[in-house]
Amino acid sequence: MRHLPNILTLANLFCGCIAISFTLAAQNFNTAFDINTYVEVPAIAQPYWGSVFIFLAALFDMLDGAAARALKIYSPLGKDLDSLADVVSFGVAPSMILFKMLWAAHITAPEAMDVSLFVMSPAFLVACFAALRLAIFNHTATEQTKFFKGMPTPAVGLFVATFPLMNWQEPMMIYFYKPWIIYGMIALLCWLMVSNIRFFKRLPGGWNLTSLIPRIILLAGTTIALFLEGWVAAMVAFGLYLILSLIFRKEATN
Repeated sequence: MRHLPNILTLANLFCGCIAISFTLAAQNFNTAFDINTYVEVPAIAQPYWGSVFIFLAALFDMLDGAAARALKIYSPLGKDLDSLADVVSFGVAPSMILFKMLWAAHITAPEAMDVSLFVMSPAFLVACFAALRLAIFNHTATEQTKFFKGMPTPAVGLFVATFPLMNWQEPMMIYFYKPWIIYGMIALLCWLMVSNIRFFKRLPGGWNLTSLIPRIILLAGTTIALFLEGWVAAMVAFGLYLILSLIFRKEATN
């Protein structure tokens, strides 16, 4: 049983690798010149399978921590292994999704045949900042027992993972396939991961009304949006998490 947390962490890493392979196998997400001429490009594998495996990686990431706490097993090896797995699952895999999104955005341009692959390279800044975020966390974990300093890497990874699912659910997502929108989103995500904003954790340190309020609002808002808009609820959840963390920044330490 003492190896269970590390086995679950490796399962997280395995899912991250599978997510990358599915995203790479997809020839493209879609091609659309306008909403009236929407065309979905046939792919070897649908890109939303990459999203599914990122979500599975998040599940194993949650279970390995729960198993370590339940079994009271803590080791430097497990800590380092968890960070390495998270870099792949919530850094590299989401970067591949953003890379394909930029590719889809540029392929609709008149000069598409002359576009260099280097214009898609900013997508991998998410992986770089995810690694930086995790390295900072490993050295400041004792200061972040009740809150996260900077947006957690899994939160960023899961947010990006919903893009193919939103695109699959709603063709209107083609309006987001603009290079400047994607570049702006990349810059925002990278900054949030290394910012000084205090983001509240999933579970509060103390069970009092003040600390529960932002979590209740986040859960209720996301649930309502999920029923009304499906995967577009990810946008609502992301925005609420950021706004509530800013509003309740003092409560984030509770």
